[in-house]
Amino acid sequence: MFKEFREFALKGNVLDMAVGIIIGAAFTTIVQSLVNDVLMPPIGVLMGGVDFSNYFLPLTMGGETPVSLEAAKTAGIPVLAYGRFINAVINFTIVAFALFIVIRQMNHLKARIAKGEAPAAEAPPRQEVLLEEIRDLLKTKG
Repeated sequence: MFKEFREFALKGNVLDMAVGIIIGAAFTTIVQSLVNDVLMPPIGVLMGGVDFSNYFLPLTMGGETPVSLEAAKTAGIPVLAYGRFINAVINFTIVAFALFIVIRQMNHLKARIAKGEAPAAEAPPRQEVLLEEIRDLLKTKG
């Protein structure tokens, strides 16, 4: 059993998966910042200054309604924080779309390679082309 586990753990797929998870965690941090710091403020302004992350519904009857989610949590009031859920859905949508684009491009590249097409190579700089022409001219004269 230990031998099977060692073979499984040392396969390239497991290592690839570990790298993917680490990169995914870092990518999640970037996406959260994109949503919370870049996308949500303009959306909030367009919607009249709303901040989705502070939308909540207190789950108690009577008493004062807290002014913010943090105030409700500090007071120990149970809340339904649906604004954070909205942000999480937006985060998920962005991550899913980014992964879709990456996988789509990889599939296009695999299809091109399977057809025998090489990926498009960049043209050499103009001075290299000129130097090659000069070299070829010198070879024919010499």
